[in-house]
Amino acid sequence: MNLITDINQLDTDKVYSYADYLLWRFSERVELIKGKIFRMSPSPSEVHQRISFNILKQLADYLNNNPCSVYHAPFDVRFPNKQKEGDKEIYTVVQPDIVIICDHNKIDEKGCVGAPDVVFEILSKSSSNRDLHEKYELYESSGVLEYWIVSPVANTIQINVLDDEGKYMPGKLLTSGDTAKSRVINGLVINIDNIFPNIVEEPMEPYGPNVRRL
Repeated sequence: MNLITDINQLDTDKVYSYADYLLWRFSERVELIKGKIFRMSPSPSEVHQRISFNILKQLADYLNNNPCSVYHAPFDVRFPNKQKEGDKEIYTVVQPDIVIICDHNKIDEKGCVGAPDVVFEILSKSSSNRDLHEKYELYESSGVLEYWIVSPVANTIQINVLDDEGKYMPGKLLTSGDTAKSRVINGLVINIDNIFPNIVEEPMEPYGPNVRRL
């Protein structure tokens, strides 16, 4: 099999396997959901990076002496299934923004095989639809116990917790002044005020229409 060095060599309408994915050597980041290619944004925005760092810092502080481990993108999470396309076994490979994994048997040199205990996705213009639909359904059906959806635009977090029926029970939207508490990682509490950067945008016109500039 040949190495793929340019994403344009691929037919985005085709279904690919994890074996195919391992041969891709282009710089563009992609995810493979049920064998279909989904392009990721070339690089996270500055705000996205700050929010991710702020979450990671609180997680790292709490999990320092905890058996669970935290990882951040780029970090492959593979969800194997028995679906096949001809002789290809179809895999889903995603790169969540942040994951917490308590079962270290799921971790290998290529990332994680199976469901992390907790997944965080930080919404962006290019990823919101996928995070709220395809990935929501993927994480739910794959058994991710908690799915945290972080919105930099609304400055909110919603925690979706898997119930006994294998369906997510969405929590209320949490925002400034709230604390986000995990029901999976005992004692884990995130201070939302320490997550979202305080951004003050300059007005387009700093003077009123009838104010004389000096």
